[in-house]
Amino acid sequence: MDKNVLPPKPKKSAFKKIKIIIITLAVIGIYVWTFLGIDINWARAIERVVNNFGNIVPKLFSPDWSAAGEVGEMILETIFIAFAGTLMASILAVPLGFLAAKNVTNNYIGTLGKWLLSANRSFPELILAILFIVAVGPNAFAGVLAIAIHSTGMLGKLYAEVIESIDMDIVEAMEASGANKVQILFFGVIPQVIPEFLSYAIYRFEIDIRASSVLGIVGAGGIGTMIIFASMNRNWNEMGLILLAIIVVVTIIDMISSRIRRKLV
Repeated sequence: MDKNVLPPKPKKSAFKKIKIIIITLAVIGIYVWTFLGIDINWARAIERVVNNFGNIVPKLFSPDWSAAGEVGEMILETIFIAFAGTLMASILAVPLGFLAAKNVTNNYIGTLGKWLLSANRSFPELILAILFIVAVGPNAFAGVLAIAIHSTGMLGKLYAEVIESIDMDIVEAMEASGANKVQILFFGVIPQVIPEFLSYAIYRFEIDIRASSVLGIVGAGGIGTMIIFASMNRNWNEMGLILLAIIVVVTIIDMISSRIRRKLV
């Protein structure tokens, strides 16, 4: 018998076929019901899209280079907001990650830690930014706090999963040789988790760059402030420059962080 010949695929039973058909029809029905329930004048919407496409899109592709200096300053502020927020989150998430890891605590404390992290990341950055604007005023610090709090929940969850996947044989061997808790932590646990911790923190920085670029819409600093003013003034040429700057910066940061993460893990 030829080893390269794959065995025939098992035939699906009639019950499975009917199940697939029912699920497909249900999904299609949900989509149809959803679109029919939206109160939209589709003819008017399509007409506006066509008209705006002819008026706005050409201006977006003709950036207003005279605003390059201001756009550059706001892009730098956006990067600083994301960096400061991610740095705070990556530090705060470490103790929370250990708290939520059941293999280094216990089931009760680990469950409590996971609940805290879930509650932490349940609010979007924009909602947190609005709350912090009320607390500290409309400035970049509100954006930093919003990014930091939301990212702490996400990184804490990822850190906990990393800690729960460590090689416990190393920990048990150190305990058997008489090592104390601090020695086990610094020489048995942390060396195993640091590379992935750093990788996740860098990856989160990529995400926070995108998030911080819209926080200015609610007054939390960054390039989002220019976006809202450009849209209100219908300055589509300036909007085109802003979008180009965001695309270039995000692409460069993605490339750099991806290369760093490949070397870490």
